Amino acid sequence: MIHLIAAVDRNGGIGKDNDLLCHISADLKRFKSLTMGHTMLMGRKTFESLPGVLPGRPHWVLTHQKDYSVSHDAVTIFHSVEAMQQAMEAGEDYFVIGGASMYEAFLPLADSLYLTEIDEAFDGADTFFPAWKKDEWEEQNRELHRPDGREKYSFSFVHYVRRFD
Repeated sequence: MIHLIAAVDRNGGIGKDNDLLCHISADLKRFKSLTMGHTMLMGRKTFESLPGVLPGRPHWVLTHQKDYSVSHDAVTIFHSVEAMQQAMEAGEDYFVIGGASMYEAFLPLADSLYLTEIDEAFDGADTFFPAWKKDEWEEQNRELHRPDGREKYSFSFVHYVRRFD
């Protein structure tokens, strides 16, 4: 199954200057919990924005730079979406973690969306989650979080599953 996982603001913003719009501790913990043990698919810029190779998860990186290389056992480089798709194994879970062009390429193939919907519109967002038709998805779960001593913003963890009716 293919899952898209992202934190999005009210306007669909997901990033600014190749970084997250904000850091929500609970979102980072959820990301780790959901992706642990599963292959993560990402674009080169997203890979380079990580603090390093994240443990316990294969990293599949898409780049159009033919000479791009990373010498780490957990990292596999691909040069096309089609090559990534061909390498996928039935019955496995794959998480697309960004950036915008990866979300756009895999949205039509996705089985579910794990979104952290942030109740805020951030100034200067320069990267956005692709537009998607809510009527094609069924909300499976929503968990609301209000600001508290640790978290500055209201947000909801939402899991959407594609409708096949």
